[in-house]
Amino acid sequence: MLWSVLLAVAGAFTLALGSALQERDAVRAPGRQVARAGFLVHLLRQPRWLLGTGAAVLGASLHLIALSGAPLTVIQPIGVTGLLFAIVLSALFNRQRVRISQIMAGIAVMIGLAGVLTTFPHGTDTPVMSTGTALWLSGGVVAAGAAVYLTAHWMPSGIRALLLAAAGGAALGTTSGLARVITSNALEDPVRLFSWLTVLAGATALFGALLLQNAYRTGHFAAAYATLLIADPVVGVGIGALLLGEGVPDTPIEQVGAALFALLATAGTVALARSRHRNPEAAGGSAATVTSRGRTP
Repeated sequence: MLWSVLLAVAGAFTLALGSALQERDAVRAPGRQVARAGFLVHLLRQPRWLLGTGAAVLGASLHLIALSGAPLTVIQPIGVTGLLFAIVLSALFNRQRVRISQIMAGIAVMIGLAGVLTTFPHGTDTPVMSTGTALWLSGGVVAAGAAVYLTAHWMPSGIRALLLAAAGGAALGTTSGLARVITSNALEDPVRLFSWLTVLAGATALFGALLLQNAYRTGHFAAAYATLLIADPVVGVGIGALLLGEGVPDTPIEQVGAALFALLATAGTVALARSRHRNPEAAGGSAATVTSRGRTP
């Protein structure tokens, strides 16, 4: 148990570090406020962004390993502590002070998210999903994300960060739901790893990455990361509950508790979005900052 807890802490920190590194290049990349798909090609040529991506993958892997040795109710709340790491690291990289209000908002998001997740049951049966259901699921999430992406240019930066991160988190949560089906089936028959579900999961994950990097591009990193931490697991748990038969909170106390925890997490995220803590290099920053963008190390 102790090793699982330590791995979960390390995973939360590494994932937050990777995301904070990604944000620096996402903000600095050329292009419009809401960048097109070529934006990802540009980022793939940035050593720091690739380092951040590697750290994020390592963090997610450590979190999954931790889950294999301890209950979800122990590991998941530790995992969401990554939000505090992300807030501090982003401020450090951008040479800004961390405000008490940001820490309090981050704690509210962590408590709310952990509370929501612990009210849902977590089944152990092998999940089953047809290709048709997966196609409708991925298609619906991508269509909703595309609507956000196409209209995000006209939104204020704070709202844009929240909606792009929510859509990106939903796409990654959908990928997680599909991956749960794919990996469970592959354990029984490795050939089933090569299926249309794998193709859909890869395409949905790529689209989610585009949305998420554009959310980081707004400069509202803490709010975007908080929204990702909410949307990704909640959508994944929702898929498990509604499509994979893992169930939902079935007592009035659990249902009310889940709603209250969700409101707390939402309030914390909105507070982070309204915070003045923003990457000074993001579009819409001060004239002096914009002029010096190319000279900042």
